[in-house]
This record gives sequence, C-alpha cells and structure tokens, in this order.
Amino acid sequence: MKIKQTIQSISVLSTLLIASQVNSAELEVKLLNLTHAIAFTPVLVAAHDQQTSLFHLGETATTALQKMAEGGDTSALKTAVSAASGVNLDLTTMPTLAGVTSMGMIDTGANMYLSLTAMMLPTNDGFVGLDSWKIPSEAGTYTIMLNAYDAGTEINDEIINGGGAPGSAGIPADPSGNAGTGATGASSYEANDNVHIHPGNIGDTDATGGISDVNSTIHRWLNPVAKLVVTVK
Repeated sequence: MKIKQTIQSISVLSTLLIASQVNSAELEVKLLNLTHAIAFTPVLVAAHDQQTSLFHLGETATTALQKMAEGGDTSALKTAVSAASGVNLDLTTMPTLAGVTSMGMIDTGANMYLSLTAMMLPTNDGFVGLDSWKIPSEAGTYTIMLNAYDAGTEINDEIINGGGAPGSAGIPADPSGNAGTGATGASSYEANDNVHIHPGNIGDTDATGGISDVNSTIHRWLNPVAKLVVTVK
C-alpha cells in the first residue's frame, strides 16, 4: 500500500512539474524595423493571460492605448498588464530607427500570450502591434510579421507640432530628421474611430508648407512594418 501511495505521489509531482514547465517560458525577442524612415517609440513587450490585451483590432482604443499611440507613453499599458499579473519588458527606451534591430529577454511566468506595441513616428496615432500571440510550448524560433495600426483616436492631420498628449492634435516629432513645417493639414476627417489597419501617411514634397509636414518620398510605408523573432528557450 505504501509503495502504491509513493508511486502515486511521484506521478502527481511529475505532472505538476510538467505543467509548470509548459506554463513558463523564457523568451528571447528581436524586433526589426522594416520601414524606410519610420521610427518606433519605446517598444513595450508584454506577457499576459487570455483575458488581458494591449489592443484589439476593430474595437475602440482604451485610454491607455491612446496614450501610447498618440504620444508613445506606455506607462498606463504597463500598469494594466502588471495588475493582471502579467510581465512587462521595455524592449527599447529610445526610438528605434528604420533598419535597427532591438533585442531583449522576458520570462513569461505563468502567462501564455505575448503582445507588443510602439508608436510610429511621424504619425498622429499610428502604432506597430502584436495582439495576444499564443506562446508555443515547444522550444524553437518563431517569426511574426507585424502590421501598422491606427488607434482611431486622432485625425491624421500630419502636422508635426510637438503634440502628443491625448486629445492634443498633431505629431510629436520626426526622429529621422526629415520633417517639414507649415502644413495646413492632410486630413480633417477620421472615417474609422476603432483600431484599424493604418492607411499610411499621405505626405507631400513641400518642406515649408503644403498639406503635410510628412515627406511623401521618405515617410510612406507598406505592411508589414516590422519583423518579430521569438525564440522559446
């Protein structure tokens, strides 16, 4: 009887250990900016449960997402993830310029989903994102191509004026240094106020006027805008 109980105890312990291994993973993440001259603001990577998200395509942006998409402020998103027992990784603390790869490590703990966000500059409320990617239980290297999204919270006027606070029109800056000035506004209408695929910058070639402070020969893009390589250890 004691031998049988011992075998059962070992079996239960083994099951718990396996479950622990399945629900915990150490990830190496690499993000490559694939654009010509668009910069990503500080990049947030989050490991979280199924009930938590940074954004959902086709839904209204949260205030936390708006802060990130309009001004690059990820603090409210990180607070929400932490409150749900998630894990945050600041993959970068400075803007990631075109062609640059950023790397980092994150221990997911018991969290089984991975998300990513970073504002795209120069845009009004555009961001690169990954929404709730299921982390594989098998060790290996996985590649995910990432699109540009529009938070739907601000009209894409393409005026670079140092703005960035939620509800304050305009684009904070152009880290690539190719911004124009004196724009009158590329758009005065937002057709979709939910999170959606970004229509892209319109721009113009007038450096001291025109409708846009964005350069149409430099700041345009096609999806995907980034490549994320995740290595599950």
